[in-house]
Amino acid sequence: MKKISVFVLAVLLLIACDKRSKVEKEIAEKPLSVQVARFDKDFFETKPQDLPALKAKYPYFFPAGNDDAIWHDKMQNPMWRELYSEVQKKYGNFSKEQAQITDLVKHLQYYFPGTKTPKVITVISEMDYHNKVIYADSLLLISLELYLGKNHKFYEFPSYIKQNFEPNQILPDLVSSFAFRKIHPPTDASFLSQLIYAGKELYLKDLLLPAYSDADKIGYLPEQIVWCGENESYIWRYFIDKKMLYSTDQKLIPRFLNPAPFSKFYLEIDNESPGRVGAWVGWQIVRAYMENNKVSLTEMLALDAKELFEKSHYKPKK
Repeated sequence: MKKISVFVLAVLLLIACDKRSKVEKEIAEKPLSVQVARFDKDFFETKPQDLPALKAKYPYFFPAGNDDAIWHDKMQNPMWRELYSEVQKKYGNFSKEQAQITDLVKHLQYYFPGTKTPKVITVISEMDYHNKVIYADSLLLISLELYLGKNHKFYEFPSYIKQNFEPNQILPDLVSSFAFRKIHPPTDASFLSQLIYAGKELYLKDLLLPAYSDADKIGYLPEQIVWCGENESYIWRYFIDKKMLYSTDQKLIPRFLNPAPFSKFYLEIDNESPGRVGAWVGWQIVRAYMENNKVSLTEMLALDAKELFEKSHYKPKK
């Protein structure tokens, strides 16, 4: 009997893989061209006397009321120019990233018909790691100074933040920015609603970034994703025992959902844990829901957290 069950499971897995491969083939064959404008290069390679032409080309980067002297100073500032030089060493040729973004946009348009093909604009900004990528309908802004590699000399940030300053985080950050526009916000202040909201975003990465590892999707180191898998049952039991799921205590968000060096169980395991374990658990719940229910992606994204959780039949792996 057990052998038959294993055989059936293998057949179902094969069918699922075949279905996914057909989807990926259809997406790959979609004709698409994504334009990239290198504002970072245009800005720092423009002579001060040619600034009016640059402003005409990129009017949205030059708010009214700012004296041209501000831009002239920035163009010639040694620190800004050094940063520009470092960005050019890493991204002088952006063709690889352009191809990756093109593939991602194909996935976006497959799963969200009607999505516009954005114009990609690379910039060097103010090291604002909260807005590394901004997806704004027909524009996609990428701050390249935040993808130079976690060990770059310019980064004076905590390790848990710097670990996501790698080139392979451009696409996950793009999906996160896109997801903000597509996922219905939580309908209540419960911890469960916050878990599910984060889980929906990560589930989008499953579909939109199929070649990415789970660690890269959530921004973990490989050992951190392993830790979550090995401690899934314990994390879930802790949330249940402490009656956290329907709690509206907002202190739970920085403890388990916000980026942090570790999650705060207030136990010895804290230093072993990665931050955002709540988001990781929410991801497993959403995955379970999609495995156990025949619904469209759009329906799932709009679903109330409580209903999604109850219909997910989520059980942590022991």
